[in-house]
Amino acid sequence: MTTPAPNPTIRRLDVASPVPADIDIANAVEPLHIADIAAELGVPPEHYDLYGKYKAKVLLSVLDKLQGQQDGYYVVVGGITPTPLGEGKSTTTVGLCQALGAFLDKKVVTCVRQPSQGPTFGIKGGAAGGGYSQVIPMDEFNLHMTGDIHAITAANNLLAAAIDTRIFHEASQSDKALFNRLCPANKEGKRRFADVMLRRLIKLGISKTDPDELTPEEVRRFARLDIDPASITWRRVMDVNDRFLRKITVGQGPEEKGMVRETGFDISVASEIMAVLALTTSLADMRERLGRMVIGNSKAGEPVTADDLGLGGALTVLMKDAIHPTLMQTLEGTPVLVHAGPFANIAHGNSSIVADKIALKLVGKGGFVVTEAGFGADIGTEKFMDIKCRYSGLTPQCAIIVATIRALKMHGGGPDVVAGKPLDHAYVSENVALVEAGCVNLAKHISNTKGYGVNVVVAINKFATDTDAEMEVVKKAAMAAGAFDAVVCSHHAHGGKGAVDLGVAVQRACESQAEPLKFLYPLDSSIKEKIESIAKFYGASGVEYSEQAEKQIEMYTKQGFSNLPICMAKTQYSFSHVPSMKGQCLVSLQGPASMKSTSTRPPAKSWVCHELRWAPFLGWWSCAVAQLNRQCAVSILGTFPEAE
Repeated sequence: MTTPAPNPTIRRLDVASPVPADIDIANAVEPLHIADIAAELGVPPEHYDLYGKYKAKVLLSVLDKLQGQQDGYYVVVGGITPTPLGEGKSTTTVGLCQALGAFLDKKVVTCVRQPSQGPTFGIKGGAAGGGYSQVIPMDEFNLHMTGDIHAITAANNLLAAAIDTRIFHEASQSDKALFNRLCPANKEGKRRFADVMLRRLIKLGISKTDPDELTPEEVRRFARLDIDPASITWRRVMDVNDRFLRKITVGQGPEEKGMVRETGFDISVASEIMAVLALTTSLADMRERLGRMVIGNSKAGEPVTADDLGLGGALTVLMKDAIHPTLMQTLEGTPVLVHAGPFANIAHGNSSIVADKIALKLVGKGGFVVTEAGFGADIGTEKFMDIKCRYSGLTPQCAIIVATIRALKMHGGGPDVVAGKPLDHAYVSENVALVEAGCVNLAKHISNTKGYGVNVVVAINKFATDTDAEMEVVKKAAMAAGAFDAVVCSHHAHGGKGAVDLGVAVQRACESQAEPLKFLYPLDSSIKEKIESIAKFYGASGVEYSEQAEKQIEMYTKQGFSNLPICMAKTQYSFSHVPSMKGQCLVSLQGPASMKSTSTRPPAKSWVCHELRWAPFLGWWSCAVAQLNRQCAVSILGTFPEAE
C-alpha cells in the first residue's frame, strides 16, 4: 500500500484503480506513532499529551515557545453551493496538504473540524476525507477522538440544569433563604463572596464586597435572577441525531411542583460552547467568553449570563482539556490539527483559532496552513473572513473554491440530486451546455470571495465520469470570473500526486498576494446594516423583517449587542433561503424569523433566515453503520480463521 519516501514521516501511496472503499484504504495504511509526526513538525514532548498511539493534544504552551517564529501562508478552502452529497472540500483540503508536504517538500499542516457523531451515523457519514486523501485512523477521527464534544455536552447540560434549578428555587424561597444558600456563613460565622459573585455585583452596580453590608434591596437584586422562562434560549444537547428529542416537556415529576415548560435537545456541536471553543484564543479568554454566554432574559428584559448563574468557572474546568487541538496524520504522513466543529449553516462553521495560530507558527515562513470552511463559500468562507479572521487577527493569502461537474450541472438546471438515491444519467454523461449554465454559481462565489482581497484558486474535483470538454468549460468560466487560477485535481484517486498542480497554483497565489483583508461590513454599523450587507452578498434584492425580528433587533440593540458581527443561519443548498433555488438567485429574504442567542461579547449574533433544524435526524440506514459493520467483520471476525 505504501513505499518509502526521503522524509521519515512521508509515505508514498500505491494507489489502486478503481478506487477501493474509503475504509479499506484507511485500514490498509499503518499510521505512524503520533510522536514521530510531532517530532517532524517540531513539537517537543513537553508540549503535547498522548492519547493512545495515534492522537496527541498539542498544548497551548507551544505558542510561547514559538513566539518569535514567523507565520506561514494561510489558505482557506471553501466551495461552490453543494449538492446533498458534498463536493469534496475535506478531501481537497487533505489532498492539497499531501501534495504540498509529500511532493512539493513544503512544511504544511491541515486544520480541520472534529466531526459530529450525529452526521457520522446519519446519511452523510464521516468527515475524514475520501479515497487516497484521508485523515487516519478514520474511526478514531470520526468517533470520540479525544472527547472534546463530550466535554461540550457535559458543560452545556450542566448550564441547562442550573437554569431550571434556579427558577425552581427562586419560586419557592425567600430572598433571605436564597442569599443564605448562595453565600453561606463559615464555621466562624463569616460570609464571603466568591469571585464569580463579585462579577455579578459589578454588573449590578453594587460596589460592596462584604455580604453583611448589603441592604435588603441589594440582597434581592443579587439573589434573584428572575429568569423569564419564555425567554430561555439555552437547550440541552446530545451528539446523536435523535429527532424525537427536538421538542420535549420538562418538569413533569411530582417533586417539580408543576413547574413545567417546553424545551428540547439540539445536537452538541450546535451548542454555543462549541462556538466559544472555536473562537477562543487562550484559557483565560475562554473563561471570559463562557461566563458571558446569554441564556435568556430576566422578566425586566435584562440579559442573564452563565456568570449570573455562577457557572463560568465550572464550565471552564469541564473544557480545560478540550481547548488543546488534537494532532493526527494523513494517509501520506502529513500532520493534521483537528479542533472544534461548529456547523456552517447554523454557526460559523470553521475549526479553531488556536489550532490555526499554532499551525502557522509550526510551519514558519514559507510553510502552509490549509483550513476548511464549511459548506459553500457563501456561508463558510464568509464566516471565516467576517467572524474568525476578525477575532484571530489572521489574514489568508489564498482562498480555494472547490467545484465539481456534478454540482455545476445541478445549478445549470439538472435533475435533483438526492442522498441515498442513484444519480440521474445527466450526471454521468457529457453535457457541456448544462455545465456552462451552472457556472453562474461558481462565478458568484469567485466574485464574492475576491471581494475580501484574497487570490482565488478554483479546484475542479475530478470524478471518473467527467470529460475534458466539461472541465475546460469550468476552467474558462473561472478565469473569466476573476480566479487567479483554475486547476483540475484527482487527489481522491491518486492522493497528493493528484493535487500537485493545485499545490503549485496555491503557492503562486500566496506569494503574489499583497492586498489587506477587507471585511464585508464594519462592526460599528447597525444590526440591520450588517444583515443587509450579507443579504446582498448572497445576491438578495432586499430583506423583509418579520415583526418578531424587528422586536429582537430593538431589544438586542438596547442591550448593547449591536457591535457584534452577524452569523447568518441559512440553508447550505442555495445562495437564497430556499434550498430548491439553484444557480445564482436574486431573492428577497424573509426574516430573520428569529435570533439564536450567543455571547454578550464575541463570537457573534446568529440570525435565522428561515426554519432550520438544530438537531438533525437519522436516516433509515447509516453510511457509518455500514462501514463500521464492515470494519468489525474484517478486524474482529478476521482474527478467527474459521469465520466466514
